[in-house]
Amino acid sequence: VQLQASGGGLVQAGRSLNLSCTASGSIFRIDDMGWYRQAPGNQRVFVATISPGGTAEYASSVQGRFTITRDNSKKMLFLQMNNLKAEDTAVYYCYDLISTTMTTIPSPYWGQGTQVTVSS
Repeated sequence: VQLQASGGGLVQAGRSLNLSCTASGSIFRIDDMGWYRQAPGNQRVFVATISPGGTAEYASSVQGRFTITRDNSKKMLFLQMNNLKAEDTAVYYCYDLISTTMTTIPSPYWGQGTQVTVSS
């Protein structure tokens, strides 16, 4: 199983970016999907998560600015980030809870990370 994240870049404060994450490999089912981020010198922290049915939760720091969505048929995850701030600068990691067979317990798989840099 592999997760490939993309869409990061350098943007000015107030602008938008849309991150994507695609899962591939031997996948039976994907449960929750989500995003974490890690700023330099800090721990990786929760950003957003979405259930298979589309129920989303957000960190308070991004509530109202970020929107998480998923395309189950394509095994893709998205993060629309609007009104970006300098404090959003971080490496963004996607994760999926994946069962590789009908009987395996869902396990977290992580993407490689994509850099988001917001200039003020």
